[in-house]
Amino acid sequence: MIRGFEPRLYQQTILATAVKKNTLVVLPTGLGKTNIAVLLAANRLANYPDSKVLILAPTRPLCDQHVSSMQKFLEIEEDEVQLFTGMISPAKRAELWKKSKIIVSTPQGLENDIISEKISLKEVSLLVFDEAHRGVGDYSYAFIAKQYHKKAEHPRILGLTASPGSDSEKIKEVCKNLFIEEIEIRSYEDPDVQPYVKDIDVEWVKLDFPPELEQVRKFLRNAFDDKLEGIKKLGFMYGSTSSYSKTAILELQKAMYARMSSGEKDYGIMRSISLLAEALKLQHALELIETQGVRPLWEYLTKLEDEANKTKVKAVQNLIRDLNFRSAYIKTKELLTKGIEHPKIDALKKIVAEELNQKQDTKIIIFNQYRDSSSKIKEVMDSINVKSKIFVGQMKKKDTGMSQKKQKEILNEFREGAFNCLIATSVAEEGLDIPAVDLVIFYEPIPSAIRTVQRRGRTGRQEKGRVIVLVTKKTRDEGNLWVSMHKEKKMYQIIKGIKSKSGSSSSVLFEESIEKIEQKKDEKEEQTRLTDENSPLNLANLTIFADYREKGAGIIKELAEKGLKVELSRLDVGDYLLSDRVVAEHKTVPDFVDSIIDGRLLSQLANLKKYERPIFVIEGEEDIYSQRKLHPNAIRGVFSTILVSYGIPIVQTRNFKDTANLFIVIAKREADPSKKDFTLHSAKPLTDKDLQEYIISAFPGVGAILSKPILKKFKSIKSFVNAEEKELKEVELIGEKKARRIKEIVDKDYAN
Repeated sequence: MIRGFEPRLYQQTILATAVKKNTLVVLPTGLGKTNIAVLLAANRLANYPDSKVLILAPTRPLCDQHVSSMQKFLEIEEDEVQLFTGMISPAKRAELWKKSKIIVSTPQGLENDIISEKISLKEVSLLVFDEAHRGVGDYSYAFIAKQYHKKAEHPRILGLTASPGSDSEKIKEVCKNLFIEEIEIRSYEDPDVQPYVKDIDVEWVKLDFPPELEQVRKFLRNAFDDKLEGIKKLGFMYGSTSSYSKTAILELQKAMYARMSSGEKDYGIMRSISLLAEALKLQHALELIETQGVRPLWEYLTKLEDEANKTKVKAVQNLIRDLNFRSAYIKTKELLTKGIEHPKIDALKKIVAEELNQKQDTKIIIFNQYRDSSSKIKEVMDSINVKSKIFVGQMKKKDTGMSQKKQKEILNEFREGAFNCLIATSVAEEGLDIPAVDLVIFYEPIPSAIRTVQRRGRTGRQEKGRVIVLVTKKTRDEGNLWVSMHKEKKMYQIIKGIKSKSGSSSSVLFEESIEKIEQKKDEKEEQTRLTDENSPLNLANLTIFADYREKGAGIIKELAEKGLKVELSRLDVGDYLLSDRVVAEHKTVPDFVDSIIDGRLLSQLANLKKYERPIFVIEGEEDIYSQRKLHPNAIRGVFSTILVSYGIPIVQTRNFKDTANLFIVIAKREADPSKKDFTLHSAKPLTDKDLQEYIISAFPGVGAILSKPILKKFKSIKSFVNAEEKELKEVELIGEKKARRIKEIVDKDYAN
């Protein structure tokens, strides 16, 4: 089924493993990971002709590349390869799924189709996870892999990544989440790879940090130190303040918020939280002056000034009044007026000019962290007559966000030589097919093994490539450079260690952990689960309707994991419809408090009363009284309104799993007519009065509470049984539907 390319030796050896076992392929960018997916897809479709291949990639441009590769290199009709996007309706996707052999999709959209059972993973013989290092935490890859592992008749998983990271626990998590049994890793030095590798020269251009910028940095550093010293005096920070990195400050801030949430609200904690917010803003300003330049710093400081005039947030207002901050602001403005810039600007001009002098049609990618700096770099390229374009992600920021269509258009122009230089943020690091790039420039080193490997892999694909890293001496650039080199080295050591020690044990360990999870399921739930497929109590026969805006809550995935069918739609009332009469409004603790402040809660409560049995679920273990500056009595007042004025029960759950299990129990109860109204019929009545209430409560829709007002009205069981529908409806809480059902049971012949 293969056409148009000859598999390389290392691709064939990796394929030999991937055919037999779920495999994670770690292969440097540019060495043809996609072609391994093509080879394995051909193998699986040949062995299972009636099956399908599913390929998942995190971005639309990556999905487009997989579609092109499959259509180009496989002997298959073009329309049998389909790209699933959010622009295609769920019904249309379900239709395309049936007709297609190979489906390429982003994971988020497909996840919804799996949950609502619009597609079946049963017939998929190969599932490919591109950029497999993303398969950690709550990312959709983990959920889809688990569903596939459960449902596929002939499962096979292939994970592709250039760099899975330098954290051994995360690498193991990827292997567990994606059911990986074997790791195939190659570097440029491996003997089966070397014949296909072009040399990449890596050069570090080290630049002096100029004294003019040093003056600004000094003011910012003094302001930063003052904030941390203030926290230290309050007793919430210890040791040297210079040892606190951005990560350490974020961790301390998180701990402070946790203490505040637990009820501690003294001045010291609140003041420390404010000082930490100021310190983080100064940390960002320091990063800009050290690694980016005067213009990006000026724009950031100006933004803080504007924000201070519009907000009541004390951290911002206090910061702009700080004497050191004011001094840095004025000095930055002076530097901008004088045209003094970061030395990277001149270095960049010189490097690019020399490259173009040697080769007019050269292709260059300049990687940069910040969009503001990208705009400055574009100005620099324009000033030396270099044709360049900025390539950024879709998120709108200062009108610089790009649609997927625009991204694709720019990459095609760059590929075809319409311009020489692509100025890119991190969006171009991951997997994009940009062949024959002669020079990659890092405007700054980045402390990430994954991103460093991905950036460097943009060159040296078809002929010798170059990488130049701009490093400003005595700044965080030097630290980031060391960290990235150390992490990359560590990454390869960890992977080789896992591979040599564990072999194929990763999936076995994961299966064992699943088994333990299954054993810990609530015994009562296991006892009530029925194996009869036709029983309404079988979870596979239960359907819960969920509002599509709840997709990120975790509850929907948990319900699907348990085997229920979840229909995603826009609900006019509530968030989850558990039966024709039970609707649930779901809020996390912070969202509940927010809904009080923004006023949407009352209208939601009024709507809930349209259903016979509404419930209100508050999820989370946070202190509800410390979320916002809201008096506790205001929250208590809302509770009383929900319970007394609207008569809606409030249930608190610990987390999304707890919430999902509550919904399952309710849905099962609603599906079982004999359990719709709970009464302790196993208890022995003690008096005639108890016995009368006991008998009346057994009628459909009555229950223990309603039995009392019925007996007060009709005086005896006989009068109740002989009553007409219109008489029954005179009792509060007995409507037409319930009255009719009672009469049906009273008049119906017993079927022996």
